[in-house]
Order: sequence, then structure tokens, then C-alpha cells
Amino acid sequence: MSTFSLDPGPDQLAVRDWLHGFAADVMRPAAAEWDEREETPWPVIQEAAKLGIYSLDFYAQQYFDPSGVGIPIAMEELFWGDAGIGLSIVGTTLAAVAVLANGTDEQIGTWAPQMFGTPEDVKVAAFCSSEPDAGSDVSALRTRAVHDEATGEWVLNGTKTWATNGGIAAVHVVVATVDPALGARGQASFVVPPGTPGLSQGQKFKKHGIRASHTAEVVLDGVRVPGHCLLGGKEKLDERLARAREGVRRSGRNAAMATFEASRPAVGAQAIGIARAAYEVALDYAGTRVQFGRPIIDNQGVAFQLADMKTRIDAARLLVWRASWMAATQQPFTSAEGSMSKLYAGETAKWVTAQAMQILGGNGFTREYPVERMHRDSAIYSIFEGTSEIQRLVIARAISGVPIR
Repeated sequence: MSTFSLDPGPDQLAVRDWLHGFAADVMRPAAAEWDEREETPWPVIQEAAKLGIYSLDFYAQQYFDPSGVGIPIAMEELFWGDAGIGLSIVGTTLAAVAVLANGTDEQIGTWAPQMFGTPEDVKVAAFCSSEPDAGSDVSALRTRAVHDEATGEWVLNGTKTWATNGGIAAVHVVVATVDPALGARGQASFVVPPGTPGLSQGQKFKKHGIRASHTAEVVLDGVRVPGHCLLGGKEKLDERLARAREGVRRSGRNAAMATFEASRPAVGAQAIGIARAAYEVALDYAGTRVQFGRPIIDNQGVAFQLADMKTRIDAARLLVWRASWMAATQQPFTSAEGSMSKLYAGETAKWVTAQAMQILGGNGFTREYPVERMHRDSAIYSIFEGTSEIQRLVIARAISGVPIR
């Protein structure tokens, strides 16, 4: 007789404790420095690689955990350590997910290992979807991919923006338009191998938060990639385009959406890690900060704030775990459960970190305490991987069956 349980098994708990130790001992002591430097923390990534945390094998093990909660547990612990460094460590996985979601077995086996490199020679990868005029509206992508019949190559031209690891990556995965007349249904994903001529880094952005994570434009100027760099292959693409031109709705989503849908619960777990970290700082501070002759946690106003913070964090985690479990057991997101989890977790991180700053008072506004950084880091979680407004749109369409705009 089967039983229902929300307790992670011994394997998941062992991974959680292992990552928690790395986050506490390696990431947290380095967090303020790399936030100030606004540079990729290569020494921390290399340390993660030496321990096996930054590796294809590690993320594959968590990704294929039958419970579905392997990735959320890993993400929460790393981002409890620090969001900027955490994103530098896990940013490569978005490109890896793009290959897993859209590529053939041969392509996965070829490109995924190259994204991580080795502990001695660490590499990173970048997923390039957004453009200066196409963020939430993925159907507006202008980057073009044209097939050169004479050579069998694809020629890519355009500019991508907001690319994590963009320009410094060994492997770039680029979403491009093959048939502009078909909008989002006329797009495909391409791998740009290391050292390919024509790909360069554009502007590197100076950001409000997650500053240890490299974010930049990627310029594609006559970039030529072999035919086998089209994820899924040309035969599959031609078939899909033909069906789209005939007006036949295909199952599934376009190249960018397939990646984002698979990653949304994991992104929600990252936000939970930030929220939990801020809540723990606030809880500890409230128990030791004395005003009017007693710890401020003795005041109902502060105690109720902390109660609400803890409740929202736990609720967000349950939504993330549900979506992750549904994905692992191949249950469809009939009510956009993936978007629900990312929406609620992202908004929770922003709210909880703001409450933590309020509990710390003036100290919360200084860089002497980490909640100021956590609050800045949390802001991105209502913006990237689909804004909160887009998540609500996805959910509304799913529950109503109406093409709400």
C-alpha cells in the first residue's frame, strides 16, 4: 500500500546537507566581495567543480531524481548561500536544459559536457533568448537563422541581451527565427560551439542585484554553425514548420518556452533560498536586539511579521515541490503549476527580504548586514524567466481557456 509523504529521502537529505556546508563555508564568506567586484567568481566555481557540485553528472543526478525535488533542494541551498554566486554556479544549467528540452541524444551527449569543462579547466555556458525589442514577447525575436543549402550550415545574425554568461561562455545556445511569418512557431535553437567566428560580447550590464553573475549582450554577426548544431535536427524542424504553415497546432511549445517551462520551478527554488536566508537573519536579530528592555521579538508586531514570513516561505516551497513532482511524474501543468510556483516564490522572496530589512531597521539598510544584498538580489525574481505579469497571464489562460491578452 502506497503512502503519501513530503519527507525527502536519505539521498536528498545527504545532498542538502552537503550543499548547505558548501554554501555556509565557501559561498557566504565570499559573497560580499564578489557582489562589490561585480565579476564572475571563478575561484568559487572552480572549488564547486573540484567538489563535484559544478558538474554535468551532479545536475543530471538531481534532474533525474524520480521524486522531482532533487533540483529544488539543490537550488534552495546554493541560493541560501548567495544568489549572485549561486547564479554563477548554476547559470550554465539553463543552456543545458535548452539542449535537454530540444536536442537529440547525440546532441546532448556532445554539447552538455562541453558546457561545464573540467575541474582543472572550468567552462560556462549561456542561453540566449531575449533581445532588445523582445523580452516577454518571444514571438518578436529578430535574430535570424538562414540555411545555406550549398554548405549545409546555418548563418545567424542578430543581437541577444540579458544573457547570463553571455560572451564569456564556451557554448552558447541561441534561439533564432527561421520563418518570421510563423512568429514564435517559426523559431529554433542552435548551439554555437566554442571559438566560432562572428560571436562577440556586447555591453556588460551593471546590475542592481545578483552582481557576481555575468550578464551581457551577445552579438551574432554572420555566425556560421554546422547543420548538426540545430537542436533536434533539420528533418524535425522542417516537419514542424510545414505543420505550422498548414495551420495545424503542434503539441508542446516553441524552443524558448520549452526551456523556460522546464526551469521555472527551479528558479522558484532559488527565490526560496534567498527568502529563507533573509528570514533566518531577521529571526536571529529579533531574538537578540533589545529595545525598551526586551528583545524585539517579544513585540507582537515583529513576531507576527516573522510568522507571516515563515508561512509564505513554506507555502512557496510546497508549490515548487508540487510542480517539480508533477514534471518528474509527467503530469501536465493543466493550471500552469510551473508558473504558479515561480510567481509565488519570486514575489515571496521580494516581500520577505523587505520585511527582514524592516526588522533590522537602520542596520538592514547597511552593507554590514546581508539582508540589504538579499533584498537587491530578490528583485530579479519578478522579472527574469518570465515576469510576474507574464506568469499571471499564463496561469489565467490555463485556468480560463481564454486567450487573455
